[in-house]
Formats: sequence, C-alpha cells, structure tokens
Amino acid sequence: MLDLMPSLGTWRPAVSGQRCAVATIVASGGSVPRPLGTSMLVSERGDVLGSLSGGCVEGAVVEAALQAMHDGGSRLESFGYSAEDAFAVGLTCGGELEVHIQPTGADGLDLALLNAASGGSSLALIRRLDAAGGAVVVLDPAGFSAAGSRELSALLGGDDAVIRAAAAQLEPLLHGGRAGLVRLAPAEGCGGSAPEAEPITLFVESRLPAARMLIFGANDFGAALLPAGKLLGYEVTLCDARPAFSSQGRFLAADHLVTDWPHRYLAAEAAAGRVDSRTVVCVLTHDPKFDIPLLETALDLDLAYVGAMGSRRSHRQRIDGLLDCGIPSEALEGLHSPIGLDLGAVTPAEVAVSITAEILASRAPRPASGCAPYPASGWGSLKDGTGPIHHNTPEQSKVTPWT
Repeated sequence: MLDLMPSLGTWRPAVSGQRCAVATIVASGGSVPRPLGTSMLVSERGDVLGSLSGGCVEGAVVEAALQAMHDGGSRLESFGYSAEDAFAVGLTCGGELEVHIQPTGADGLDLALLNAASGGSSLALIRRLDAAGGAVVVLDPAGFSAAGSRELSALLGGDDAVIRAAAAQLEPLLHGGRAGLVRLAPAEGCGGSAPEAEPITLFVESRLPAARMLIFGANDFGAALLPAGKLLGYEVTLCDARPAFSSQGRFLAADHLVTDWPHRYLAAEAAAGRVDSRTVVCVLTHDPKFDIPLLETALDLDLAYVGAMGSRRSHRQRIDGLLDCGIPSEALEGLHSPIGLDLGAVTPAEVAVSITAEILASRAPRPASGCAPYPASGWGSLKDGTGPIHHNTPEQSKVTPWT
C-alpha cells in the first residue's frame, strides 16, 4: 500500500471521490511474484491502480473488491494453482497468496489520511484484519515503542497486555522497514481468555529512508558502482581524500560527494548516527594508507556489508595489516575481500554487477554450501536449482498469546 501512496494524488478515481477497495497480499507460500504488502486499488467503476501478480489473479481480485464494496465488509481471498482445473484462477508459478480486501472509508482505512502522510520518508501503516477492523499510521517507525504508543492504544483498545504482546512482534518489523503479519490469541487465565474472545490479526507495512551505500574511491570502479547502487535504491555517497579525483564531473550523480579522508568521514558519520545496520560500505581505493584505517573503522560498526577491492595478494597483506592493528580474527570474517561474486567480471561495469550481486546475496543468505538444492558454492544459476525461485521467509506469522 505504501508504494501506491505517491500515485494517490493523481489517480482519477481517488481525486474524484469514488469509493475504492484496497487488495493487499498478507500471506504467501512457495514461489510468488510479489512480496508481502504489495497492494492494488480498485475503484467502484473497476479502475485499477497497481498489481498483485502481474496478471494471474487480478481479474478475480477486481471482482472480489467490487463485491466487498457492495457488501461493505472486508474479506480474505486465497489463490493457488490447480493442476486439475486449467481454467481455475491461480498462480501458474505454483505459489499461494492470501489477499485481504478492504473497502476504503470502512474500518478506519482512510485514503485521505494515507495521502496526507505519504510525503515523509519514514512511514508505517498498521491494519487490523480481524472483525474489529481499524488502521493507524505511524510516522516514525524507527522510533516506535509500545511505551506511550497512542497508535496501538487506538487500534487495540488500550489493553496494556495486548499492546505489549503486539509491540513485541511489531517493533522488529517497524524498525527494519519490513512488512509482516502479526497474530495474537487470548492466553488462558488472562482477562481476554473467555471462549468468545477473538484472536487479533494485524498487518504492518513499514517504510524507512533509503539505506546508504558509501563508496570510497573516486576511480573508474567507483564511477560504475555509483549508478548501480542508485538503481538498487541506495542513497549513494562517494568519498575520496584527493580533490583532483573527487571533483570530477562523472561523480556528480552521487547523492553526496565528499572530499575527506575515508576513515575520518566514516567515523564522523557513525558518531552523528547517519549509518546503521542497513548501510553498505564499498572500499575501492586499493591503497593501504586509505584501506587499513577505513576498514579498521568499518569493522567496528554494525553494518550490512563491508567489501574491499584488491587482488588475493593485496587481500592477504590487508588482513595482516588489520590483525596488526588489533582487529580480532572473528571480525575479519565479515569482510568481503576480494570484493564481489566470482562472475568473471573484468571491466568496471562488470565489477559493479559483481559487487551489487554480492550485496544482494548477503541480504538474502542461502543455506550452507553444498546443501540441496544449492550447488557446492552456495550460489549458482536458477537453472541448476530445484527449489522455489522466490525464497519467502514468513514474517511474524505465528500466533502469540497475550498475557
């Protein structure tokens, strides 16, 4: 739903005040084309904004959305693949989707509220999918906590036990900018343990500012990696201590262009709270006087990825230098050096692909090397695998009692 917000202000049905329904993927299994939280808006006249599956189930979802607007209530629709019925509505990829359909203006889902809040880079939407309904917008998901949360109090009725149980599952999703399903069931012996007490189901979508990619080294490889990082959605900074290099016009596309000693700049950004566990650091300077102090600083931080360019000989010298600086050997295990996946990359553009591929790989680690269905290297071509193409990890799908 959050991805559709920038379009709400110009989508004719919303502008003209038509009734709409929001269809959102709230659970999935197997290979599915779109992640949790993917939404589609359907107007009362059948206009559509967004897509859930690229065409597999959209027609059926539109019909269900129109029916939901006619009935005035929310509903949950399931879609899978039926080998027995070639004309059944489903996913040819073999996956399964659960789609929650909710009319706007009902159950507290207000498009005007979402549109007004969509200007911020940090935003979360929490919806109740059970019969109670309701929705709230959280403007600072990274700072969310159960203590004093007016949003959860409004959504859950002010019950402290329920709020605590919900917050335990919501906080990692909100702080990580992720989407997920939260289910809460009454616990025996508690105030909500009566047989008629209904489980609470929440769906959360969270958006944080773009993660940062810090490229150190104003050279051909840095120039190639810069647009590749932006293509992946990173806020890209290029830093080099040499003004004659960093001032070149080919680096002007960077979100931030910095002339400073790399280790000094990284330490200052960390002290100011401008790097976090999603930050990616790529060291392309290939010069020990820059690399060693920079890596010494980077490996002491909680970062998503730290990679350094160089030959295997340079790598061995780099490791020796870092050990001499007192970096523990276990910390060096998190260093991607030589940087990049082994794709046979040679040119700067190819090396940029190799680096971004390794960054993606580090964000979604596979099982240990040699575990089926993966090759001994742990990574390979999709044609060589036997498992699902999309490896979905269910987010917060368990039912948790509140106490």
